[in-house]
Amino acid sequence: MNETKEAIAKADTLIEAMGWIRKFRGKTTVIKLGGSLMANPDAMQHTLMDIIFMETVGMRPVVVHGGGPSINKAMEAAAIEPVWVKGRRVTDSKTLEIVEQTLAYALNEQLTNDIERLGGRAMNLNFRTTNVLFGEKLWLDEPGSEPMDLGFVGHVTRVDRQTIEALTYTEQIPIIPSMCLDSNGQKYNVNGDTAAMAVAEALGAEKLIFISDVNGVRRDKSDPNSVIHSLTASEARQLIQDGIIAGGMIPKVEACLSTLDRGVGKVHIIDGQVRHSLLLEIYTTAGIGTEIIQSRQSSAIRIGQT
Repeated sequence: MNETKEAIAKADTLIEAMGWIRKFRGKTTVIKLGGSLMANPDAMQHTLMDIIFMETVGMRPVVVHGGGPSINKAMEAAAIEPVWVKGRRVTDSKTLEIVEQTLAYALNEQLTNDIERLGGRAMNLNFRTTNVLFGEKLWLDEPGSEPMDLGFVGHVTRVDRQTIEALTYTEQIPIIPSMCLDSNGQKYNVNGDTAAMAVAEALGAEKLIFISDVNGVRRDKSDPNSVIHSLTASEARQLIQDGIIAGGMIPKVEACLSTLDRGVGKVHIIDGQVRHSLLLEIYTTAGIGTEIIQSRQSSAIRIGQT
């Protein structure tokens, strides 16, 4: 009898998911994999299985990834001390070489191979295959002084949408490292969140999902159970003004709001350490992280919203 009840519960879950599967079938979702998640092999395997599931039921996932911890490890092995300015890695020529080898090749190809091993189809898009991110040198604005030179750090100005979409149409998952190329062939290190935003905006994505080790926007940053499951853009701005959203969460939420303003339907922040968090966020009514939407009128109401 217990086995029958468990089977019925599983069937009920599938029925709940069916409505969301139909809603998002054929829609593009950009998934940003954070470096902290990629350093956890068990969590990564479950996340990649979720991404394969999404493609299997008709969504078009596109993966953009960072790789900070792996880059740090490679720099330590090379006896190079990392330097950070406002969350961005100062990138000289030696650091750029490490970033390229670690991020654009080793991690990028590993992700592709892991998806293939788990039964999916993927294509790594890097400087050795097909580069899809183009940009220019980034100068960091500093109020009251000259713009700061961070070395070979860039920002994306153009995305090769045609190549990415061609892959999703043939049921492959594009895997994109957060680096770009300028008009002279110079390579640049790019912040992973901003790279994912550029891709989502260029593709007109239905969703942009940031997967890291944070379970979403919290009313109390020290209490994981205080996560706010649904926020409108105006509510998020008010929480920043009230100091509820503070510290490192401010730039992430501001980036989400900027992305919404440029046509992306929804932005999500979820914790990849929770098993199958991606499927729980997309295919259940309550979700598991925080979704940020332009307005209630433009989106279905989520259970547990504030």
